[in-house]
Amino acid sequence: MSLTIAAALSTARTRIPASEASLLLAEATGQGKAWLIAHDDDVLSIETAARFEDWVSRRERGEPVAYILGWREFYGHRFAVAPGVLIPRPETELLVEEGLGAIKDKQQPRILDLGTGSGCIAISLALARSDAQVWAVDYSADALKIATANAEALGASVEFVRSDWTASLNARDFDLIVSNPPYIAPDDEHLIQGDLRFEPKSALAAPDAGLADLRRIVDAAAGLLKPGGTLLCEHGWDQAGFVLEMVVAKGFSPVQYRDLAGIVRVTGGTLA
Repeated sequence: MSLTIAAALSTARTRIPASEASLLLAEATGQGKAWLIAHDDDVLSIETAARFEDWVSRRERGEPVAYILGWREFYGHRFAVAPGVLIPRPETELLVEEGLGAIKDKQQPRILDLGTGSGCIAISLALARSDAQVWAVDYSADALKIATANAEALGASVEFVRSDWTASLNARDFDLIVSNPPYIAPDDEHLIQGDLRFEPKSALAAPDAGLADLRRIVDAAAGLLKPGGTLLCEHGWDQAGFVLEMVVAKGFSPVQYRDLAGIVRVTGGTLA
């Protein structure tokens, strides 16, 4: 039975959001969304129709689009992702933007990304500042394989280190430390909803109401930064006050940044 692009999209849009249906079909055909509109009467090959149906069914069951396609765009670059790493979020681009601002006047800055996952933060910083020396840490060997492959694919120079946060890190004297650590409380109901059901819990949840890893990072940062160096951490919508107290207690001059929704999403500070 022949299936046109228009018919395939029409059926899929009754099962998943229209924007996702268009994205999946564009990837299944190897064409752009504009091409789909111009060729809506074209008949899909049997192979393409089967691939699209498989993807729609998987998305209908809740699997994240990023895992189905194997990639997610972040800061203008395409990053490979898999169930072993957190899917990059648009709001995390704030961490890259403010991190670049913190080192704009520094020559050959030394940068550390803690809990790198897919490597999206470290790699984006390395690509934006080709003169920087960038280290990226993760405890997951699977995540480091994906991050290393992403760095190679994008031509970024990053040194990846397997470590329980800073425990195995030999480098010191950083100008910038950035982190998007696990910060969801283990009993948060959102962990069993939506895309979060499919993502690694170790990259999402932390003890002490989600604050345990943030506290470890802030505690360690003062001993890793140069004078005048900056720490920036992403955190939950309701954690800004707690993280602010942490950085002030460690002697940082605090800073906070809001995301596009007006929520304080990044907290950190500069070391005197």
